[in-house]
Amino acid sequence: MPFLELTIPCREADQPRHERALESVGALAVTLADAHADAPDEQAIFEPGVGQTPLWDEMELTALFEGGTPPELLLHALTAADEGVDWSRARFREVADQDWERAWMDQYEPLKFGERTWIVPWNHALPDGADAPGSAIVRLDPGLAFGSGTHPTTALCLQWLDRLAGDGALDDVTVLDFGCGSGILALAALKLGARAAVGVDNDPQALTATADNAARNDVGDRLAVYLPEDEPVATYPVVVANILASALVALAAPLAARVAPGGRIALSGILVGQEDEVLAAYSDAFEALVVDRLDDWIRITGTRRATAA
Repeated sequence: MPFLELTIPCREADQPRHERALESVGALAVTLADAHADAPDEQAIFEPGVGQTPLWDEMELTALFEGGTPPELLLHALTAADEGVDWSRARFREVADQDWERAWMDQYEPLKFGERTWIVPWNHALPDGADAPGSAIVRLDPGLAFGSGTHPTTALCLQWLDRLAGDGALDDVTVLDFGCGSGILALAALKLGARAAVGVDNDPQALTATADNAARNDVGDRLAVYLPEDEPVATYPVVVANILASALVALAAPLAARVAPGGRIALSGILVGQEDEVLAAYSDAFEALVVDRLDDWIRITGTRRATAA
């Protein structure tokens, strides 16, 4: 089906606030490109890599939204999200889904997280060092579902899972990936030693992407995916939730209920400045809460109390 594409010019210094506003109103993907590029081989940046920043002083941000989204209502929502941005400069057009899927894959390069975790596009040769003993290699083709590993929120979760694996905390356990997107975190957990994984997402397209990626990595029989309303009642020793801070706060009670006593949780998708509200929402059910930061994003980890405080 077609999607609605929004393109708006901005300066490098304003790029984070533009992207935050676009994500807050439901952007499925955001790309960056040089506003003055004339060369035929000019390439967009899809989710700048960890530690990387755009190379251009002036750029264009292009965001993808679900087809049928009314542009006028989207502009109203963006103005409410950040009235300091001149959203009237935005341009709209409809695009086919395959245009974005394949363009994403053309730009994606292998990435390493922690000591042993590699995320490699399915059609890319393994980089040097990825075949070392103990390496966990995830072959990924996320299509339009969020989760390539390059965004700081995903990177923070991958680093956490890699560390758990180093401590033996993933050995033979079942992991819940709440808000699974492409399934990247569930797949990484399986490759790092988990016995099984469960992916939950409210987007059917994300569940399809997760199932496809699980089959590509030969772990389809160890990963189950559900819409929230279909998820079976269970508790898990390891839970990771990479969603927006507002959703984390709203879902604090049901997420806590999914973590077994003594189990561990990682909460990501939190912008700097939002961590206090999330900490307050989880402090009764979890102890040893730790805040880690990467760029403008926060990850909170903790251990489930045996009983609520």
